[in-house]
Amino acid sequence: MSGTSINAGPMLAAVLTLLAVVAAAVVWRGGLGPGRPVLVAAVRAAVQLAAVSALIAAVLRSGWLTAGFVTVMYTVASATSAQRIASLRHGWWAAGAIAAGAAPVLALLLATRVVPPRPVAVVPVAGILIGGAMTATSLAGRRALDELRTRHGEYEAALAIGLTDREAALEICRPAAGQALVPVLDQTRTVGLVTLPGAFVGVLLGGASPVRAGITQLLVLISLLAVESVAVLVAVELVAGGRIRRPPPAG
Repeated sequence: MSGTSINAGPMLAAVLTLLAVVAAAVVWRGGLGPGRPVLVAAVRAAVQLAAVSALIAAVLRSGWLTAGFVTVMYTVASATSAQRIASLRHGWWAAGAIAAGAAPVLALLLATRVVPPRPVAVVPVAGILIGGAMTATSLAGRRALDELRTRHGEYEAALAIGLTDREAALEICRPAAGQALVPVLDQTRTVGLVTLPGAFVGVLLGGASPVRAGITQLLVLISLLAVESVAVLVAVELVAGGRIRRPPPAG
């Protein structure tokens, strides 16, 4: 085993179990919510990554399997974002926002060969971009809908002065939804000063030079800025246009 690799074994399993239990206990005892979802998320991550690790070797040997794997990632991201925003029935609209952000950037990276069009490069880069678009879409959609609900009086006032439904909705929800970009902005601003993000650490642990790791991380961060900006914009437009909405309260 390489000296730069994570040590896999019983101690790693024990540490991961301890961290998951601590996180669940903090959430529960701190009144932040039930601890069970934290444990479920940890178990799901372990099971899913084990399955992916078993399949990835076969996937990376075939361009068609790679395309299928990326499609699965995109489908799961769309469903997850739709459920997080409102409900699964909005999955097509969430899928549109995610694709609008991730697809053009991924196409540009591959077309210019900045990212080599090989499965071993496409899968992780596509996953990072789709994941960023998913998070941005979810945050923007939720914030936009929350604003429209809590500031409904202002929305009606905007309609009263002659704004269209879309214009009134945008006036209310656009500034708050823009806060969905805060995580990627902060990560980009502080990279190397506060954190060394995953792409940098992964490339470094893989044996590449720090310079190569830095170049890779810069590519990821700047790409995510573009991906998430577009995803947020599209999500806000979908909410303002009434394409994504929450069902009325029961009763």
